[in-house]
Amino acid sequence: MRTVVGLTGASGSIFGLELLKRLPGEKYAILSRWGQHVLNEETDLGRDDVESLCDRLYYDADLSAPLASGSNAWDTMVILPCSTSTIGKIASGIADTLVTRTAAVTLKEGRRLVLCPRETPLSGVTLRQLATLAGDGVTVMPVSPGWYDRPSSIDDIVDDFVNRVLQILGVEIPGGWRAGELEGIPRALPSERVPEPGN
Repeated sequence: MRTVVGLTGASGSIFGLELLKRLPGEKYAILSRWGQHVLNEETDLGRDDVESLCDRLYYDADLSAPLASGSNAWDTMVILPCSTSTIGKIASGIADTLVTRTAAVTLKEGRRLVLCPRETPLSGVTLRQLATLAGDGVTVMPVSPGWYDRPSSIDDIVDDFVNRVLQILGVEIPGGWRAGELEGIPRALPSERVPEPGN
């Protein structure tokens, strides 16, 4: 599996880093200028730290990179975190950076594109753009971790969402909500005792 990961200027750099750590196969990354700024603000990490997690890290300004051409093959591109500016450019066909050019190539070549916005609230403009992209076959995955596993740390929250992204990419992740029932393991019934108010 060959995957391209774009890290842009939305909040949530830690999600992109964790995805790069856990992705199997070949992995190539593009770190935008503002993605690098946010990464440093949120984690105190820098470009070298991202580079250590992938086979090669490209500059967003490098439109001569191999990822700018559909003659080179990759399976999937994931943009995590994905800024609303990046969404707007991709939806409008603007390919003026390596992230947006690689996304345009991914679309035109019929490959999987996964966008993970980390923004709230979303304007009507962005919602319309995401709906258009979804209609074109893009997988839209807002960074929205589940709570049914009762996360007890930031790491748990990050792991939960990255697991979902990996599953979308076809990576087998053990477990899942009440997954044991699919294997014939009976579910433990909850206690019928109703707790007293305040307990």
